[in-house]
Amino acid sequence: MRWVSRVLFAAILLLFVLGPAAAQPRRVLLLHSFGPHFAPWSYVSGQFREALIRQSPDVIDLFEASLESARFMQFDDHAPVVEYLRSLFAGRKLDLVVAMGAPAARFVQHYRSQLFPSTPLLITGTDQRTFSDIPLTADDTAVAVTVDLTKFIENILQVLPDTTHIAWAIGVSPSERFWTAELRRVSQSFTNRVTFEWFNELPLEDMLKRAAVLPPHSAIFYADVRLDTAGVPYEQDRVLARLRETTNAPIFGYLDGYLGRGIVGGHLISTQDLGRQAAAVAVRILGGETAGHIKTPPLELGAPMYDWRELQRWNISEASLPPGSVVRFRELTAWERYRWLVIAVLAAMLFLVGMVTWLLLERRNRRKAEVEARRRSLEVVHLSGTAEAGALSASFAHELSQPLLSIMLSAETAERLLGAEPPNVGRAKEILGDIRQADQHATEIISHVKKLLKRRGEVEARELDLNRALADAMQILSPEAKKRNVTLSAIGTQQQLLVRADSIHLQQVILNLARNGMEAMTDMAPDARRITIQMALMAGSTVEVAVIDSGTGIAEHKLSKIFDTFYTTKEHGTGLGLSIARTIVETYGGKIWAENCAGGGAVFRFTVPMIHRRTSRDG
Repeated sequence: MRWVSRVLFAAILLLFVLGPAAAQPRRVLLLHSFGPHFAPWSYVSGQFREALIRQSPDVIDLFEASLESARFMQFDDHAPVVEYLRSLFAGRKLDLVVAMGAPAARFVQHYRSQLFPSTPLLITGTDQRTFSDIPLTADDTAVAVTVDLTKFIENILQVLPDTTHIAWAIGVSPSERFWTAELRRVSQSFTNRVTFEWFNELPLEDMLKRAAVLPPHSAIFYADVRLDTAGVPYEQDRVLARLRETTNAPIFGYLDGYLGRGIVGGHLISTQDLGRQAAAVAVRILGGETAGHIKTPPLELGAPMYDWRELQRWNISEASLPPGSVVRFRELTAWERYRWLVIAVLAAMLFLVGMVTWLLLERRNRRKAEVEARRRSLEVVHLSGTAEAGALSASFAHELSQPLLSIMLSAETAERLLGAEPPNVGRAKEILGDIRQADQHATEIISHVKKLLKRRGEVEARELDLNRALADAMQILSPEAKKRNVTLSAIGTQQQLLVRADSIHLQQVILNLARNGMEAMTDMAPDARRITIQMALMAGSTVEVAVIDSGTGIAEHKLSKIFDTFYTTKEHGTGLGLSIARTIVETYGGKIWAENCAGGGAVFRFTVPMIHRRTSRDG
C-alpha cells in the first residue's frame, strides 16, 4: 500500500505540473466567408489548416464558423451568427481570429467590439482591394494577394491569338458583384480586339446553354459562380465541372485549384503559397508578436501553368504558351512511361550478354589452361619416365647383358658344331632356337625402355587389362629388385581388369611406388626386404592396386603431405615422384593414398575406374 500511494502521489504531482500547459491549447477561430466549401477560400483554408498545425509549436484548438448569410444579406442580418459566436467563446480566451475572405473580414471588424475586442485578426484568402476600405488596428494584419486582371485577358489572347469573343462566368453575390465591376473596367482596354459577354445575370442552366453555342474563336473565363441570379448557391467547383461538360470553347481561370479540373491555365493564384504564408504569420502572432507589426507583401500571380490535357483537347500548341510556362498532367509517351523498365531490361540483357561472353571467354581460357596444364603434366610425366629409365639403366644393362652373352656363346657353339666332320646339324638347330629366345628376351627389354622414353605429349588412353600392365611393370622391376636383394612378388586376379588409360602411365605409377618402397628398405637386412604388388576388384566398379613394402613405414604426420608437390623425405629427393603419381591417377578418375601396415612397413594404394561392358543379358 505504501508503494501504491507513492505512485499515486507522483502521478498527481506530474498532472499538477503538466496539467496547465496541456489544458491550455492555442484557440484559433477560422471564419469562412459564405461557407467552408466555397472557392477560392476552401482551397486556401485547406492549405492554411494543414500548415498551421504542422508549423505551430503549441497545440492548436481550431474552431471554424461560416457566414452563410453573407452571400446575399447585409450586416444587420448577421445577428444569429453574432449570438452563436458570443455563446461559443463565453468564458474562453480566443488567441486569434482568421478571416478567410473579405466578407468574413468585414464581419469581424463590424462586430469586433461585441465579440473579439482584444483578439488579434488575420485577414487572408482575398485580394487586398476587397478590404482596402476597412481600417486595420494595431491588432490586425493581412496576408493577401494582388491580382492584375489584365493578365487574364492577355493570357487568353497570347495562347489563342484568334480569339474574338470572351465570356465571363461569374455569380451575383456581393463579392462577385465587386469583381464584375473590376472586370468590366479592365475589359474596356480590349474592346477594340474582342467582344465580351457576361453570364452573371443568367441562372446556371442558361449559362450552360449559352456556353454550348458560343461563336467560333471564343473563350470562357471562370471567375467563380458562388450564387447565380436565381439565388442558388454553388459550392467548390460544381459549376466549373458542368461548364466543362457542355462548353464549345476553352475555359480559363485564376486559381491553381482549378488546374486539372477543367481550365486551360494561365497566371494563377497559388493557394498553397497563400495558405503557408498565412499560417506562418499566425504562428508568429500566437508566439507573442503584435499583429499590426507584421507586414507581409501581397502575393502576386504565379508563373503560368497549363493543363496538358486541355491543351490537347482544344488543339492549343505549346509553342504559343508564355516563356517559362509549366505544363502539368502531361500524359507520358511510351518511352517516358516505360523508359526505366526498358533501360532495366536492356541493362539486364547487356549484363546477361556480358556474363555469357565472360563465361565463354572463361570457358575458352579454362580449356586453354587445361590443355596447357595437361601438356605440362605430360611433359613432367615424360621427364619422370625418363628419370625412371635412367635410374633403372644399370639394371637394364645388367639384364640385357645376359641374353647378349648367351647369344654370343650359342653362336660360337653352333659355329663349331657346323664346322665339325660330320656337322652336327640337329644340335646346331637347337642352339639356334636358344639364340632366338635370347634375342626375343633382349628385344622385350629394349621395348620396355623405349616405352618409358616414348615421345612426350603422346597419350594412348585406350582399353587395357591392368593385369598386363602389372606384368610389364614386374619385368622392368625384376632387375632392380635383384640388384637391391629385394623379394618382389605380384598378386593379380584371374579375371580381366579392364580400364581406360595409357599403359605406360600406369606402369610409371607402379614403378615409382615400388622403387620408393625399395629405397625405404635400404637399411634393412636383405632377407627382410619384400615388395608385394597386388590387385583387387573393389565393389565391382573399381580396381585397387596396392604396393606393400616391409620397410620402416611413414611417420603419421607425413602421411597427408607425401603426395604434395616438392615434398620429400629423402636427402636428395625432388618431391615430384609421388606428386606425378597422384596427377596420373587423378587424370584417369582415380584416387591414391598411403597408410602404414599393422605389422610394419607401408602400403601405397591407388584406384582406377573399370570399364563396364554391356552384355546381351544387359539388354
